[in-house]
Amino acid sequence: MKLRYPDIVSIYAEGRQIAVEGQDKAALGDAQVWFEQPAGSLRVLARAEETALKYIALRWIFTDAERRREPVRVLGDEWERGYGRMEWRGIVPERCMPWTVAVSNGSDADRDVSGRFTECFGVKVRPTALCFWQYDQRGVTLWLDVRNGGNGVRLKGRTLAVCDVVFGEYRNDTAFHAIHAFYASLCDDRIEPPFKVYGSNNWYYAYGKSSHEEILSDAKLVSDLCAGLENRPFMVIDDGWQPNPTNGPWDRGNERFPDMKSLAERMKALGARPGIWIRYLGDEKQDTPGILPEHRLSRNEKYLDPSHPSVLEKVREDTRRIVNDWGFELIKHDFSTYDIFGDWGVWRATTLTDDGWFFYDRTKTSAEIVVNFYRAIREAAGENTILIGCNVIGHLAAGLVHLNRTGDDTSGREWERTRKMGVNTLAFRMLHDKTFFAADADCVGITEAVDWRLNREWLRALSVSGTPLFVSCKPGVPDEAALNDLRQAFSRASRQEDALEPVDWMETTCPGLWRLNGEPVSFDWYPPMGAEAFRP
Repeated sequence: MKLRYPDIVSIYAEGRQIAVEGQDKAALGDAQVWFEQPAGSLRVLARAEETALKYIALRWIFTDAERRREPVRVLGDEWERGYGRMEWRGIVPERCMPWTVAVSNGSDADRDVSGRFTECFGVKVRPTALCFWQYDQRGVTLWLDVRNGGNGVRLKGRTLAVCDVVFGEYRNDTAFHAIHAFYASLCDDRIEPPFKVYGSNNWYYAYGKSSHEEILSDAKLVSDLCAGLENRPFMVIDDGWQPNPTNGPWDRGNERFPDMKSLAERMKALGARPGIWIRYLGDEKQDTPGILPEHRLSRNEKYLDPSHPSVLEKVREDTRRIVNDWGFELIKHDFSTYDIFGDWGVWRATTLTDDGWFFYDRTKTSAEIVVNFYRAIREAAGENTILIGCNVIGHLAAGLVHLNRTGDDTSGREWERTRKMGVNTLAFRMLHDKTFFAADADCVGITEAVDWRLNREWLRALSVSGTPLFVSCKPGVPDEAALNDLRQAFSRASRQEDALEPVDWMETTCPGLWRLNGEPVSFDWYPPMGAEAFRP
């Protein structure tokens, strides 16, 4: 389908709606929606004086020539992280698919790609709306959520560039290649790390219980496993270093982490680059200095409101302290989508948040506020600091993070979680890798609780994927054979020169057949009893 004006334009404001058919603009009171056509896209613009805008819906009705008559499968994206459920499905008209949708015939398991046809519908990165699609046999619909929190946005005469709509058609190629190329067309300002990012993270064996000395032990282990590699690994300190578990303030370590600057310096001396985890907006204890009631979200006072200028300045201060004062070279910022909107993306079938609340600044859309928050971190961190987003909205973070943790947590406690979350994330979110950012499918959690035969498959897949590899290794658990596996994996991950792509991803949520540098390769993800979906 070629990009053109929509056939129906609908505007939803607080208490009102209008639908206009067959026009290139629409109006509702003092609210207006219209279009421009920059090269290769259709720009949606909106303006309003007093009307509080909530949604804009654009509907394209297929012509006879545009309608797909052969059997097709449909793939959508997720609001933020993947949760093990990304999959190709048949046409489900009520299915709401955030950000992009792809429709393809045939199967990528067939090496003969003649006659394959994949068409894609999406919006360019960092729109000022939260966007999702619906696809049916008669047409395709784009919903644009321009709310401020759960209420209408008050633009006060400002013109809002809502999004740039892009369509793509790809013939005689696999669906994977087609969609990867389409994603590349949605982002032209991806930030590339100056070196390949890989290493260790202590979460999946420590789970928040760690110390200065244990981090140095972890740093020495990962450094030793990467002996002789010019590109040095990271050692990322996850949750547990700050005074309050999983919450701020972020101005000091706790009693087990008495000197954050000294810790970063000693990690560097051991040959590991120092990285650190942070949850900028969490303040459950409400003891962060300088926070006033107006700095807290109206939805829940346990979280800071990123639309408030003072909160953004605090975010910048925390970032500068970590980078400039303490000397950390990587920041992994987490939880912000949950903290801002009040839910995980997996539970949001349509909109990302409920009605009935608003931000401190009611003149900006939720998407604008989120992007401004990411940009504040990026600018304060400086050009030389690596940023990893975790529980960020990838479509809004592209161009503002180097890496994105693109799926829900894997595990050092149970293999089934790694199989479900990790493998699905690697297969389906590789579409984001080297198009939006480097796509991090999460760690290999190495503990006594996880069968090394299975974990070794996960390590092998990540190491040859061309994407970042992080490992959480409990000291003393891996034997010499496992340590040698880790050495080889880190060596390959330090270069990230391989190309891995799923083959049977159109038939399963957990692909076992892949192509590595163009050649067939397989992985065995299952224990003898299969997936542990039921545990008596």
